[in-house]
Amino acid sequence: MGIIVMAAAVILLIVSGLHVFWAFGGRWGELAAVPEKAGGGLAFKPGPLETAAVAVLILVACYFLLAEGELLSALHTNALTEWGSILCAIVFGIRTIGDFRYVGFFKRYKRSRFAKCDTWFYSPLCLFLAAAFVVALQ
Repeated sequence: MGIIVMAAAVILLIVSGLHVFWAFGGRWGELAAVPEKAGGGLAFKPGPLETAAVAVLILVACYFLLAEGELLSALHTNALTEWGSILCAIVFGIRTIGDFRYVGFFKRYKRSRFAKCDTWFYSPLCLFLAAAFVVALQ
């Protein structure tokens, strides 16, 4: 159980760091990071502030996970970490299912670079993260 939670926490830290990199103008991986419309073009264009906010939210999720998993003695479980972990499990679970259009296992548009990465990497990763939060809550 601890290895699952720790692996998920490391993944969350890496993903948060990648969002910080993008928020400060980094370009690596950006072409596979945002869904593309069926007719071409990005489904949305996140700015630096939105990207930084996502990085912070992912860090908060990591905190909830580590606290609920009781992996760091300085972090203690409480109602906030419990409810935050429940919310994170739900959010990552919903992300796994997707919007039935551009993201998730049930997306219709599957030809873009993002869609291929989503099928083989992002959605399975979100499923793993949702499961890790459920494990941490046990």
